[in-house]
Amino acid sequence: MASLRSRVHQAAEAALTQRKYASAVDVYTRLGWLRSTQVDQWRQGRAATLERLAAVDGARLREAAELLREWAQQRGLDSSETAYLSSARDQEPLAFVAQGDDPIFRIHWLSADLTPARREQLVRRQNKAPDLVVVAAEQPFTCVECADTGSYLIMSATGPLCLTCADLDHLEFLPAGDAALSRRAKKESTLAAIVVRLNPRRKRYERKGILIEEQALARAEQQCLADEEARERRRDRDRVRRDAQDVEFQARFAAEIRRLFPGCPADRAGEIADHAAVRGSGRVGRSAAAKVFDAEAVTLAVIASVRHRDTDYDRMLMDGVARMDARAAIRPDLDRVLESWRG
Repeated sequence: MASLRSRVHQAAEAALTQRKYASAVDVYTRLGWLRSTQVDQWRQGRAATLERLAAVDGARLREAAELLREWAQQRGLDSSETAYLSSARDQEPLAFVAQGDDPIFRIHWLSADLTPARREQLVRRQNKAPDLVVVAAEQPFTCVECADTGSYLIMSATGPLCLTCADLDHLEFLPAGDAALSRRAKKESTLAAIVVRLNPRRKRYERKGILIEEQALARAEQQCLADEEARERRRDRDRVRRDAQDVEFQARFAAEIRRLFPGCPADRAGEIADHAAVRGSGRVGRSAAAKVFDAEAVTLAVIASVRHRDTDYDRMLMDGVARMDARAAIRPDLDRVLESWRG
């Protein structure tokens, strides 16, 4: 119990630092009981309960939620019961556990530093009905209403639906890539749905575009043509600002590497930080944990660098050695470098 309490408190602190609130779902993912992909599947309505996807049972999920409440009360945080609705066709309420699914799972603990206006804004956003989410089918599926299949599916209370049976087949697909056009088209469209596809390598759902009404797309295109020059100037300013932010972040990341591994050469720490924290790379340095300089995330970035640079790992992969077997084989060399850097 003491060990779990410490882990829950640590996970909650990291979530609070990053997002100004902490929730049971935040804790479960940071404990490693759930992957973000599994949470996405649950939110899409593809699992009856969160417990069904978790690595632990409902009793353990409840225990962690109770410890989260204990931590939040000690910290003097405000509570806000949050509506958890699925992004399925009819946006049904989501269930956390099969038995005893009470409000403790739905409470978000808000930072005491939030202004009343910011608190109201955060609560309103958390309780807003989610966007409908359509999934690009990874393999053929059977629509529960017409028994046909298709390229896209959306969940319902009874199972997967094709776009025709979900009354979404009249919408146009707008690929991702032009943020202004997508944002305006979605705002103009009475009915819209986000389209996602599972990236098996990164093990997460990635946004591929939106389904919107044809007339909404036409209106959005006209709006974008009218102010293209002004938006280009703004993009240039934003690009300069982001570059400056990345330089600062990578410097702080390198400093944290040196703090945890004082024996790591300064230039090597800089290389690790630069590589791990490239914007849009999906690497560990861009993870939510790394952005608050979580020690585990920083350590993972160092381990990845040592594995590829200071061991025979890459050569073994090229020779056809299975990934986990290769990792086991190079573990002594990996540990030796890490220990020398820690010293």
